[in-house]
Amino acid sequence: MGVSEVISNYKVYGLEDSIKASKYPMSVDISKCTHEITDTTKRLAGCVTGTGHDNFLNGIVVQFDLTFTIKAWTEAQRYHFLDFVSSQSTMHRIAKFDIGKQCIEYVRPELIAVVEEQVAYYNANPTAENYLRVLYNVPVGFRLTARMTTNYRQLKTIYQQRKNHRLPEWRVFCQWISELPHSYLIIGEEGNHAEN
Repeated sequence: MGVSEVISNYKVYGLEDSIKASKYPMSVDISKCTHEITDTTKRLAGCVTGTGHDNFLNGIVVQFDLTFTIKAWTEAQRYHFLDFVSSQSTMHRIAKFDIGKQCIEYVRPELIAVVEEQVAYYNANPTAENYLRVLYNVPVGFRLTARMTTNYRQLKTIYQQRKNHRLPEWRVFCQWISELPHSYLIIGEEGNHAEN
């Protein structure tokens, strides 16, 4: 599973302005603050999560399309600054998806066949009860894509908690984090020092 299968269409906003703003607390004349990343900027970004000194990272906004399995989406919902812009919907479209293509390789073929059978039965007999039979049999290895908005500070928390996670999607997500512009502000000095 590669990064392009999990993350696409990403954009980073507010990077330079937030780096400049990181210098406001110690400035009298903010017009002299620059977007240069200094040792102090790095120390602020690298502070212990939750202490607040890394608050300038909130201003570095990241938007992207994220494709996760239902299992990974359930875990992602714990991050309250990982906001959904819009997403694919099983409630509206489950009977239209190609079930086999949406499932990852760990979903057993016989489970996919059961759901495909339920979809065919629902399409021939479209009742509310038959729709629920489809919905409640979708495996957690079923992938959906959502447009997400977050920031570098939340990505710092996610990276710390998920970089060695059992689910390959989380590890791929963290690999992507390490490739963001100035990712060392998120993951620390030992990480990738991407400049663009």
